Amino acid sequence: MLVAFQQIAAFKSYSSWSNDSAFQFVRSNSANTHNRSAKWTTPSAAIIPNFHLPMRSFEVKNRTSTDDIKSLRLITAIKTPYLPDGRFDLEAYDALVNMQIEDGAEGVIVGGTTGEGQLMSWDEHIMLIGHTINCFGTSIKVIGNTGSNSTREAVHATEQGFAVGMHAALHINPYYGKTSLEGMVAHFKCVLPMGPTIFYNVPSRTGQDIPPPVIHSIAASPNFAGVKECVGHDRVETYTKTGITVWSGNDDECHDSRWDHGATGVISVTSNLVPGLMRELLSKGKNPSLNEKLLPLMKWLFCEPNPIGVNTALAQLGVIRPIFRLPYVPLPLAKRVEFVNIVNGIGREKFVGDKDVRVLEDDDFILVGRY
Repeated sequence: MLVAFQQIAAFKSYSSWSNDSAFQFVRSNSANTHNRSAKWTTPSAAIIPNFHLPMRSFEVKNRTSTDDIKSLRLITAIKTPYLPDGRFDLEAYDALVNMQIEDGAEGVIVGGTTGEGQLMSWDEHIMLIGHTINCFGTSIKVIGNTGSNSTREAVHATEQGFAVGMHAALHINPYYGKTSLEGMVAHFKCVLPMGPTIFYNVPSRTGQDIPPPVIHSIAASPNFAGVKECVGHDRVETYTKTGITVWSGNDDECHDSRWDHGATGVISVTSNLVPGLMRELLSKGKNPSLNEKLLPLMKWLFCEPNPIGVNTALAQLGVIRPIFRLPYVPLPLAKRVEFVNIVNGIGREKFVGDKDVRVLEDDDFILVGRY
C-alpha cells in the first residue's frame, strides 16, 4: 500500500511540475511576443519513477496456480495456420485447438517455435494469445511464448500476455547474442514475478545451454513451474531427483523420460497430429510398443528443422491450408509420399481431421514472403 501511495505521489508531483512549467512557459512566451531576440530554454526533464502499473493478470479471475501448470502431462506446441495472404487462419486454428482438447491435451504453447512466433510481430503474437485464452481458456491451459533475447522485450511481452489472461509464460535464454550465466539469471528474474513460468532449454536453437546451477538458482520462486528440457535423459533426471518439474522437449525421448527418468510429461510437436496417442503414451503406464509405433512419425517430423514437417503434415491431412510463411518451405515430394505411408500404417483415424491424407503437388503450396 505504501508503494502505491508513493507512486501516486510521484505522478502528482510530475503533474504539478508539468502544469507549473507549462504556465511559466505561456507567461514567458506571452511577455516576449514583441521581443523576437528573447531566448527560451527547455526546463529539465521530469524523472518518473520506474515501476510497473498493476496488470489485469493480478485479478483473481485471471490467476492460475503454479501447481496447476506443474501437473500438466501433455502440452501441445500448437501450429499457427495461415490464409493465402499470410494472415492467421483463425478458423483452422480454432478447429485444431478443439481437436487437441477433445483428444486429451491439457495445455497449448501459443507462438512457440512450432507456432512460428519467430515469424510474428508482437501485435500478432499477443493477439493470438488473447484469442486463444478467450476461446479456450476454460478448457485448456494457455501458455504464451513471450521469451526474447532482449530482456526489455521479454518483460513487456510477458506483461501483455498475462494482461490478456494467459495462464503461464514460456521463456528461453537469450539467444544469438547470448550472455553470461549471471546475466541469464538476471534475465530470468526479471520475468518470473509476473506469473507461472516454464523455462525452455534448447541449445541447438539458442546456441547456449541453461546449466543446472542457473535453474537451481531460480527454482525457489513461487512462479517457477519447471523446465522444458531438450538436452536428454541425464539432465531430466538431474532435475527430477531434486523435485523440479520437467517436460521433455524431445518427442522421441518423452516416453522413456516420463517412465524411466521422472519427467512429468512432454511439450510436443507430434501431438498436433496424434494427440490421443500421445496422451496414451504419457498417461497409461509404460508402453514400448506404442512408442515404437510412433517413432517413425517422430523421426519424419524432424527430418528438417521444426516446424517444416508438422506444417507439411497438417496440410496433407487437410487440417490447414498448404501455406507457408517464408523462410519455411514444404518437405519434398518423396517425404510427402513417405508421410502418407506412415499415416496408413498407424491408421488415418488416429490422426486429427477427417479428410483423406494426400501427397499434394508442389504447385499446391503457397509460399508467402510478405504479409
